[in-house]
Amino acid sequence: MGRVLFISDLHLAPEEPGTADRFFEFLRDIEGKARALYILGDLFEIWIGDDELEAPFQASISRAIRKLVDSGTSVAIMHGNRDFLLGSAFLAATGATLLPDPCVIDLNGEATLLLHGDSLCIDDHAYQDFRQQVRDPAWQKTFLNKPIDERRAIARKYREDSRDAQTGKAKAILDVNPDAVRQAFLDFKCRRMIHGHTHRPARHLLAIDGQPHERWVLPDWYGDGGYLACAATGCSLQELVTH
Repeated sequence: MGRVLFISDLHLAPEEPGTADRFFEFLRDIEGKARALYILGDLFEIWIGDDELEAPFQASISRAIRKLVDSGTSVAIMHGNRDFLLGSAFLAATGATLLPDPCVIDLNGEATLLLHGDSLCIDDHAYQDFRQQVRDPAWQKTFLNKPIDERRAIARKYREDSRDAQTGKAKAILDVNPDAVRQAFLDFKCRRMIHGHTHRPARHLLAIDGQPHERWVLPDWYGDGGYLACAATGCSLQELVTH
């Protein structure tokens, strides 16, 4: 059957060609070996609309994903906080399906909750206000109707503001809220959760109502990168193997 793989927070950008090269190599390595690949947000550092597909770098990423899909591995993608404007043209070009955030899948017989992870960081009130704004369909329609150069300028300003804001925030505020995690498990009646966003890869074990639960946090790709591999015997975090 092949393994099911999960990645997030690659933050692919033309300015970081080494990360893209690792991604291309990863996709080649899993051809014929993975049943499915789930990309749980922030595949791109920024995505300001599907007209990005006209750019050579973004088009090369799209072609690589399409090649994996055509080889028989299904690909599903979730919006992150950097690429929440990935749309129907990107999906058509890659052959990927769009996942709602959050969603529950059957992972080898275990109901598993998938999220990007930013919705769990409820102690960062300023970010949650921003998230609500940019996920609003009316805001997105207005933004996408702007000329591409204006959209790029707005996106750059958002990135600068985000970096400045994070500098002054405590690490605990930028991480998930334990009560939000617990409530998500209860709301979706799952005992396994997988998400990214925080860039703090780990397996967290917790008990809720006397039952064991596990939360997997995916690694970012700013460094060597990695992924979560799941089989019938369980899941494990894996480092990338570069050739």
